[in-house]
Amino acid sequence: MSETLGLILALLAGILLGTIFFGGLWWTVRRGVSSKSPAVLFAGSLLTRTTLAIAGFYFVSHGNWQRLLTCIIGFFLARIYVTRLTRMPGEKRTPLIDGGGM
Repeated sequence: MSETLGLILALLAGILLGTIFFGGLWWTVRRGVSSKSPAVLFAGSLLTRTTLAIAGFYFVSHGNWQRLLTCIIGFFLARIYVTRLTRMPGEKRTPLIDGGGM
């Protein structure tokens, strides 16, 4: 497999891992509000999502730091996508750093 193809596949895998991770987080928060045992739900979700992400990074990288870095970039691109996709209708975008004002 050529190096470029490997990096493209690593990016796509990172996007998939990120979508699963952050989509799962969104799902957990939505369900946790009305859950009878939210602590178990949140802990189980965190453990599952983190295990999947770390295992995915391990298998995608296959000992190659360039693939690992590309996969992590895809992971954070998915974070941006899922954050925008799950925004409530009419919700305004908040700046990354608040302009002060205590």
